[in-house]
This record gives sequence, C-alpha cells and structure tokens, in this order.
Amino acid sequence: MLGRREVMKTLGLTVGAACVDLPDAFAKSENKKKLKIGHTCITWRTFPPKPGTHDDTLNLALKDISAEGFWNFETFPQDLMDWDERGLLEPLIEQYKVPLLSAYTAVDVLDPSNRKAEIARLTTLCEVVKKYHGTYMVLQVNHIDPATYKFQDHRADIISGLNEFASVIIDLGLQTGLHQHTGTAVESRDEVYAVMEAVDTKKLTFAPDIGQLQKGGADPVQVVKDFLPILTHMHLKDYKGWEYYGGYCPLGMGHVDIPAILTMVENKGLLSGIMIELDPSTDGPMTPLETAKVSKAYLEKMGYTFRR
Repeated sequence: MLGRREVMKTLGLTVGAACVDLPDAFAKSENKKKLKIGHTCITWRTFPPKPGTHDDTLNLALKDISAEGFWNFETFPQDLMDWDERGLLEPLIEQYKVPLLSAYTAVDVLDPSNRKAEIARLTTLCEVVKKYHGTYMVLQVNHIDPATYKFQDHRADIISGLNEFASVIIDLGLQTGLHQHTGTAVESRDEVYAVMEAVDTKKLTFAPDIGQLQKGGADPVQVVKDFLPILTHMHLKDYKGWEYYGGYCPLGMGHVDIPAILTMVENKGLLSGIMIELDPSTDGPMTPLETAKVSKAYLEKMGYTFRR
C-alpha cells in the first residue's frame, strides 16, 4: 500500500488546493455564493461515546472546523450530551466561535412496540440540540441485514414511524429530514422515493447524503432535482470508490457532480444546512484537516466564501 506522501503525490494534491479543475460555468466569479457551508465532525472520528467513557475528539474537530472558517458544525447529539453533562460544551463552542447547526441520530422505525421509548429518547436528544441553539435533527433509520430484509414488509412501519418522530421533533421547535444511509432500511433509490412520496413532508423533509446516493448506484443529481422542493439539509460528500474513507473522498476528487447539485441548491435559495462530510479512515492519505482544506479550496473555486 502506498504511503501517505506517495498517494498525495499520485493524486496531484497539495493541501489547500483543489485537486481538479471546475467547468468554466462554475468557475469563481464576482458574484459570491450565498450558501454558508458547514462541516460534520465524523471526519475526526467523533462518535457517540460508549457508556462510562468520554469521546474528546469534538475538541479537535471544532478546532479545525473553526480554523478553516466553516460556518457551522454537525455532530451526534449523544456527544453533545456528554460534553454538556461535564459542563464543557458551552466553553468549547465559545472558544472556537463556530455554532452548532444540526445533530444526527438513528431511530427505530421497524419495531412499533419500541415507539414510546424512542420518542422519549429522541425528546432528550432534541433538548440538548435546542439548548445550544441547533435547529435541525437529521434522521437515519435502522441498520438491516440485506440478506433477509424486505422493504415492502416494513414499508408501513417505516412511514408511520418517521411521521410520528418528525411530529415530535417539529413540536419541540426543530426541523428534521430523512437521511438515506448505506446498509439501512432506506438506502436504495426506490426505497427513498417510496418513503418520501408517502410521508408527511410538511414535517419530515429530505436530508440526503449525495455521496451515499452515488455509492448506492443512484444518480444524486436526479434525486436532488426530484426532491429539491422539500430538501432542507444535505451531507455534501464525494465518492471515488477507493480503499480509503469508506470509498469517499474530499470534494472534487470523485464522481459526484458537485457543481450541478450546489447550483440547484443555490437556485432554491437555501442559505445553510449543507454539511461537508467525509467518513474517517485510520490509514487515509490525508489527515482530517487536510481533507477539509482540499474540500474548502474546491468550493472556493466555485465562489463560496468562509468566515475567514
């Protein structure tokens, strides 16, 4: 396996510079884009802490996200709760001057008997997001065994569960959207369309991961176009299909048509809610900060600006 320096050289990367040229139509212009793009913390391996432990990677994530001038951040609400219970979250956010926008959690839609307990858990998670002025809860559904899972057997429970959970979140004063995810009960193109065409979209909107759409064989440009009127949040991710970062890569290195998707979002008038994300990789050719720099430089070529 090539070492980090060799891989970066092979890719033609320099930290802080985008690795591909953009089409002329999307080159940086005098008219700066309005969308304020943030970054998720998972790239720094920020996960919900295991019971009895603390995950302190949020500190490093916010340090780098702030240093690069991203407008806001997203993480798991369980991690927010851990820092809050230790009295450390408010000082951390104040130190780095980067606001919380959204949190990401999975919900059980496959077992209706667990619905009441899930609502109680979800309510607790939403409260900590609200406490720190977050405005959005991203919803993922259960992981499944693809060898035995049949979507049609669970379709009604998925839709009713999502509708009920969305109602709870809306009543608590947050927005929410469905995030289709690899290996879950809503992953494929057909599953996404079946669910989003049936749920109450006045409450549950669409919060896709465009890299995961690409990885799953869907056309992310078409999916975003079809659901653009109800798109309120997005994980901005590129997909290359290599051995690092779960096959994903910094923006501009992969196969996702990022310019086309962002142009649609800009035309929609969405001002925030777009989060760069890259899955963590212990042996990746770039550090989390380096990947963030590459993605940021790519977006700057398109005319996007950052806090500094």
